[in-house]
Amino acid sequence: MARNKNALRQHFIAEVPSSGLPTEHDYKLLAQWISDISDETDENVESTAFYDGDGTPTSDVTSVAMAWSFEGFYDSANEAQALIQAMKLLTGEGRKVYHKIIESSGTKQYEGIATVTDIVAGGGAAEDYEEFSCTITYDKIPTYGDVPTTSSTTSES
Repeated sequence: MARNKNALRQHFIAEVPSSGLPTEHDYKLLAQWISDISDETDENVESTAFYDGDGTPTSDVTSVAMAWSFEGFYDSANEAQALIQAMKLLTGEGRKVYHKIIESSGTKQYEGIATVTDIVAGGGAAEDYEEFSCTITYDKIPTYGDVPTTSSTTSES
């Protein structure tokens, strides 16, 4: 069994195009100056006990909202961070991005439209570097599958 470092997982964002899907060139890597990425996935679960059992409740997951939180230092020259910072005062569709995650194995990926919330791009103690943080939550279950062999999503922005 292989253990992979978290840093091998890649998170990319792209603006939502007016039609179709973003191209590989549209995606920006959200990694530079990011020190912590946490899985914040939220599940809704219903538990019910039935008379045909022994009274022990059984659980059903009724919904899943896959989400990731990002923390680090703000760099206005970083394209991915600048894209998120520009959304800070927007609402509704203005907070939408495409989010692509390539797993640490490099063989599987998630991709879909997501909403950016809790944006912090600047601030902190006077002696510290500016802070950056946000949460990116998929709007529905993202597509999951093999990373295309032609995929060259390697933007270091």
